[in-house]
Amino acid sequence: MIRLFVVDDHSIVRNGLRALLAAEADLEVVGEASHGQELLDCLPTTPADVVLLDLAMPVLDGLATTARLRAEYPALRVLVLTMVAEPQRIGELFAAGAQGYLLKSTGQIELLAAIRAVAAGELYLCSELGLSLLHQLLAPAPAAHGPTAAALANSQRARRLTTRELEVLQLLAAGLTTNEIAAKLFTSKRTVETHRQHILEKTQTKNTAALIHRAVTEGLLD
Repeated sequence: MIRLFVVDDHSIVRNGLRALLAAEADLEVVGEASHGQELLDCLPTTPADVVLLDLAMPVLDGLATTARLRAEYPALRVLVLTMVAEPQRIGELFAAGAQGYLLKSTGQIELLAAIRAVAAGELYLCSELGLSLLHQLLAPAPAAHGPTAAALANSQRARRLTTRELEVLQLLAAGLTTNEIAAKLFTSKRTVETHRQHILEKTQTKNTAALIHRAVTEGLLD
């Protein structure tokens, strides 16, 4: 039996999922929560195998919740169920510890397949997103020449920073230490240091001072 915990800030979504999953003999919804902190409060007394997790939620959102679950409940599998289809966001969730990513437009058959795959220890990306990412990968690159090429290079450099890296960059610019950033983002000092190193590499800077200067001049910071 696969024990499921449904986390979404819309009760109609939670009720719909519970009704949809009730007919499956190998699945059981053992709990519901409206945000990540409520889930974390329930888990000590309501163990689960798979969490169906929304992204945009109050108190503690899906990304922060996923990171907390990986640190505190490493055996618990996270299957994101959201309307967000941004490639960058998908990468962030998998990097944070999610094992699956589904759009809420996904059909019942694929939802059930994803739950069982994630519960079995596999990674899962819904077919709609997989095809979209493949099309982007195969799309021809725009011609690069003249002033337009320089502008494009700057914009691409900015896009290469993930949302979490931009958050770390903003906090570095605000003068926070590595420990302070780790506490604010509910992550480890080592993870923050890794983000900082990736930012330095992507922006081709050698230290924090040079990084902040380049980030300001290229519009990555206010």
